[in-house]
Amino acid sequence: MKSPVIIVLSPADLPLARQIADVIGGTVEGHLPRVGGADAGFSDIRARTGELFRSGHPIIGIMAAGALVRLLAGDIADKHSEPPVLAVASDGSSVVPLLGGHHGANDLARKIAAAIGGHAAVTTAGDLRLGIALDNPPVGLKLANPEDAKPVMASLLSGAVARLEGESDWLSASKIGFSDTAEIVLSVSDKQIAGSSHRLVYHPATLVLGMGCERGVASDEAIVLAETLLNDSGCSAHSLACIASIDIKADEAALHAVASHFGVPLRLFDAATLEAETPRLANPSEIVFAEVGCHGVAEGAALAAAGSGAELVVAKVKSRRATAALARSPHAITNLPGRGRGRLFVIGIGPGKEGWRSPEVSRMIGASSDLVGYSLYLDLIAGISQGKTRHDFDLGREEDRVRHAMELAGKGKDVALVCSGDAGIYAMATLVFELLESGGLSDAAQRIAIEVSPGISALQAAAARAGAPLGHDFCTISLSDLLTPWPDIQRRVKAAAEGDFVIAFYNPVSRRRRTQLAHAKEVLLAHRPDDTPVILATNLGREGEQVRVVPLAELQVDDVDMLTVVLVGSSQTRTVQSGDGRTWVYTPRGYAAKEGTGITTDSREAAQ
Repeated sequence: MKSPVIIVLSPADLPLARQIADVIGGTVEGHLPRVGGADAGFSDIRARTGELFRSGHPIIGIMAAGALVRLLAGDIADKHSEPPVLAVASDGSSVVPLLGGHHGANDLARKIAAAIGGHAAVTTAGDLRLGIALDNPPVGLKLANPEDAKPVMASLLSGAVARLEGESDWLSASKIGFSDTAEIVLSVSDKQIAGSSHRLVYHPATLVLGMGCERGVASDEAIVLAETLLNDSGCSAHSLACIASIDIKADEAALHAVASHFGVPLRLFDAATLEAETPRLANPSEIVFAEVGCHGVAEGAALAAAGSGAELVVAKVKSRRATAALARSPHAITNLPGRGRGRLFVIGIGPGKEGWRSPEVSRMIGASSDLVGYSLYLDLIAGISQGKTRHDFDLGREEDRVRHAMELAGKGKDVALVCSGDAGIYAMATLVFELLESGGLSDAAQRIAIEVSPGISALQAAAARAGAPLGHDFCTISLSDLLTPWPDIQRRVKAAAEGDFVIAFYNPVSRRRRTQLAHAKEVLLAHRPDDTPVILATNLGREGEQVRVVPLAELQVDDVDMLTVVLVGSSQTRTVQSGDGRTWVYTPRGYAAKEGTGITTDSREAAQ
C-alpha cells in the first residue's frame, strides 16, 4: 500500500490529522491558503484528491463524507482497483470507510478509531457477519480466484458453512462456520488448484524461485525455464514470495523480466551468504565456486531467501544459459531477506514550490528511503519527505554528492538525488553518467537502476513569468568558467549573438566573477538593437521573487546576483502591454502572419 495522505481543510483539524499520521504514517496536506503548518499544501482540492486517488494513495479526509464522495465522484470506476478512502469527523467521533473497504479501508478505519477514541463505521457485510473480508486476505496470502469471492461470500452470508482445506490462522479465527462435509471449500495450498464459485483458493507466499544465468541471457529463455519448473512441479506461481539470485546479477535484465512476469520482487544475496547454504545444496559445483565464490546460485539463493527451515522442492534445472531451483518455507514469507536492486532517482524539483513540481517527481520522493542534495534543495521538499534519511552537502561538492548517492543505491536503497530546476540542465544528471562511464565506483554502484525525471528549469520559469520570450529558437549558456574555459564561453556567446538566438544566461555573476556578463552584453549589442528586451528573474517560485524587464543597453551587472537568470531576446523579441498595464515579452515565430489570420506586420508593429 502506498503512503496515506491526510487531507485537512481547517487549521483547527491539524492536531487530529497529526494524531492520525502518528498511527498510520503518511503525510498531512492542508488546503492553501487557509491551512498553514501542514507537511504539504494544495490550492485545488478536487484536483489534488483526484490525483491521489488515481495514483493509488489512501486518502483520509477530515471532512463530511458527502463532500469527499462528491470530490471523487468522477474518478470512481473500478472497486477492484480503488485505494482506501475514509472520511473522519472533525471531532474524531466517527471514521467512515467510503471506498476500498476490501483493500484496507476497513482495517484503517478500525486502527484510526482505536487511536482517536472514535467509532469505525464499517458497513461491509462480510466484515460484520464473517469477521473477515474473503477477498482481502492478509499479507502473505493471495486469493487466486477473486472473481469467485462474491458468490462464495453470498452463500456464507446466507447461512452456509465451509470446509477448510489446509491451514490458515486468518480463516480459522473468523466467524465462518466450518464442516468437513460442506460444499463451500476454502483451500490453502501452494499447489496449482482450480477455483470455482464453490471453492476459493488461497496461496501462501511460501515458495522462492532461485535463478542463475549467463550474462545477457534472453528474457524469454529465463521466463520459459521458470514457467516450466513451476508447471512440472505442480506449484502455483501465486505462492512465489520472490525471485532470488546473487548480487552480481543485480542488473541482469532477464532476471528482472522473470520477477516482473510473476509480479514479485527480485532479491539479491552476496556470495558469502550463498556459500553458507552449501551443506543444503543438492548440486554443489566447484565450477560455479571458481566463477562467483559460492557453490550454487539457483539452489543457494532459493534456500537463503526461504529461510533456515526451508527445503528444496525442485533441485537445479537448466536451460541453455540459465538455471533455476525452487525452495519452500514452512511459513509465509512476509519479510524478505537479501536486498533489492538499488534505484537512483535523479530528480528536478523546479524552483521547489509544490505547484511547479511534477507528480512523477513527488512519486519518486515518496518511493525513496534516502535523499541526497544541497541543503537548500532538501529544505524545499521537507514537507513531503518526512521519514526519509537526509544526506546534506554543501555547494562545490557536486562529485562527492553524486558518488555518495550512487553508492547508497548500490547498497540496495532507493535514493533521490535532488536538483533544483531540471536535473539535466546544468545539474547532476550528467555527472551520474560521467561517473558511470569513467568508473571509480564500487561494483554494486555500477549495477544500480537509474531514472531521471524532468523539472521546470529556471529558463522555463522565467519565460513563463515574463510571457513567451522562448517562442522561437533559443539557447542556454552558462557564464561560469569553473568547468568551462573562458575562451570557449566567449566563442559560444559570439555564435549565439550572430545566430540571433534568444539566450538564457545561467550563472551570470558570482562574488568573484563580475566581468563575463558585461562582455556578453557588449557582444550582443553588436548584433541586436539597444532596446532588445532583457528579463532578469530572481528567486523564481520562492519568497522574494522578482521579474524585471530592461533594455539591453541599460543592463547593469550590479542588478544581477547568483540567484538570477538572465534572458536576452533576439532581434525579433518584442514587448506588448495588456489591458491592466502589464508589460509582456514575446518572440514571434510567425503564426500570426499566416494567411487567414487577419494580422499583418503593420498591425503588429502598431501594437508596440
